[in-house]
Amino acid sequence: MENMKPKIILTGDRPTGKLHVGHYVGSLKRRVELQNSGEFDKIFIMIADAQALTDNADNPAKIRDNIMEVALDYLSVGLDPAKSNIFIQSHVAELTELTFYYMNLVTVSRLQRNPTVKAEIQMRNFEASIPVGFFTYPISQAADITAFQANVIPVGEDQLPMIEQTNEIVRHINRHFNTDILRECKPLLSKVTRLPGIDGQEKMGKSLNNAIYLKDSSEIIKEKIMNMFTDPNHLRVEDPGNVEVNTVFKYLDAFDPDLQELQEWKEHYKKGGLGDMKVKRRLNDIMQQTLEPIRERRLMFEKDKAEVLNMLKKGSESARPIAAETLNKLKEVFTLIY
Repeated sequence: MENMKPKIILTGDRPTGKLHVGHYVGSLKRRVELQNSGEFDKIFIMIADAQALTDNADNPAKIRDNIMEVALDYLSVGLDPAKSNIFIQSHVAELTELTFYYMNLVTVSRLQRNPTVKAEIQMRNFEASIPVGFFTYPISQAADITAFQANVIPVGEDQLPMIEQTNEIVRHINRHFNTDILRECKPLLSKVTRLPGIDGQEKMGKSLNNAIYLKDSSEIIKEKIMNMFTDPNHLRVEDPGNVEVNTVFKYLDAFDPDLQELQEWKEHYKKGGLGDMKVKRRLNDIMQQTLEPIRERRLMFEKDKAEVLNMLKKGSESARPIAAETLNKLKEVFTLIY
């Protein structure tokens, strides 16, 4: 029975930049909770450098440089290599071979219908110039998931089409070849809505210069918070304010532990009489308390980057035989063992 089989998680990030507070509330904090819950038999956390190259092939140094940044951020938030297998995607070559075989099971029209792919193409203005590797990344993700027999995938709602594509491949192989070598997976949806940029834009990132990073100093964090986008119509303290458009309150929703008092502040702001600077100071105090221990741990790990690289090497070495076992089973099914 499926519920008697191991519970295995696969998750990860593309190393295209250092991680920010949006990553923290959206996935990193949850990963640490899952890691420490004792509910899962194995947890694989992948730094997806090969996938990052699908739209950064002209600048591979960007990917290489950010592998260390992402690894340091992982360790600083509390991901533990003794509990989670942290590895580099490109160091597990079996994933590429699995992807190649899966490509024969998915049509171009099926990929074109994938809403996540369509949205990503539009966002990057690829149109007809889309790299083939980027176009097929849902197949690559299916290879990553199935290689480790992962059946629990923490994702946001925008990634649900990727889970669907993975399970289509699994069902096709298992039914067509009358086997059970691959496992279907289920999404573990994030409980947190995506944090906007500090300028109020929906997306947060380095290219937009609107993010608070986990490694930012206390001075930089304060400066960014004090320059945050608020309600543009809240010109005077006594004016009624709109909480829904105020970015500061969206960050308080994600970080403030005192939800009851936060609700009282929201009502006060709506009625008028509560100034933006006071709200920003509240957020700054909370963010500093949250991020200071993360920053301190990061500085500690930065002192021995060789050990961090060794951790990634060991993680990749232990991940590879697991992926190889799945690959060999699939090659037997395709009668490629001679």
